[in-house]
Amino acid sequence: QVQLVESGGGLVQAGGSLRLSCAVSQRTFSSFSMGWFRQAPGKEREFVAAITSGGRYTYYADSVKGRFTISRDNAENFVYLQMDSLKPEDTALYYCARASLPIVDAPRQSSGYSMWGQGTQVTVSS
Repeated sequence: QVQLVESGGGLVQAGGSLRLSCAVSQRTFSSFSMGWFRQAPGKEREFVAAITSGGRYTYYADSVKGRFTISRDNAENFVYLQMDSLKPEDTALYYCARASLPIVDAPRQSSGYSMWGQGTQVTVSS
């Protein structure tokens, strides 16, 4: 059974940085695009970033472009989200997700992902 386990969340002041990690227990991890999503209280889950299976292409929500960086290590089965210049509006529960199919492009909608982690909380104080 595929498992995704996020870590690295916490409390940080505005302008600070955090690095989220997602460990994926799957032999064929390198065949799937991966994504990060977030959900703030009272809001819908939203797309943050995605990366294709080989790591060549990355995609970002406009709200995080230039501040967040998604990457992956296919040898170790990890996907990362480096978050810099954090803002209070970045406060949310962050989820990593695995695409439903081993497709070339990385989905930017949650419907394109079938496996999800339990989430890690990020809180940015002003």
